[in-house]
Amino acid sequence: MTDFTLVKNRLSAGVWDGTLTGPVDASPVLVMRHNDEIVPGLAIEKLAEGRWFVQAPVPVDLINDDVQTFVIVDESTNAILNSFTVFAGDQMSDEMQVELDLLRAELDILKRAFRKHCIETA
Repeated sequence: MTDFTLVKNRLSAGVWDGTLTGPVDASPVLVMRHNDEIVPGLAIEKLAEGRWFVQAPVPVDLINDDVQTFVIVDESTNAILNSFTVFAGDQMSDEMQVELDLLRAELDILKRAFRKHCIETA
């Protein structure tokens, strides 16, 4: 369990940035990972007691066709504080539609089961 909270501010010009909050006496050690490899360049700047500005550049060589997920981790606890995903490529829209259709079908099944449960237990 981590004492830190990392909230995304934005992703702009290939740089993710966010605001980290935590204990005033803490010295946060964060890393950004992609496919379980550390991505270099993450920077932490203290704004005030218990508050830091975090910047993590996304290397262009990691942006390829398909889905790329990046996670920002508290190194001391291995807790994931935040993550973001980059989608790229021509086929992504078709794949996303298929996934969305599957999720909708699963949601319909869950809704039917929940309604049945409510009727049976009423």
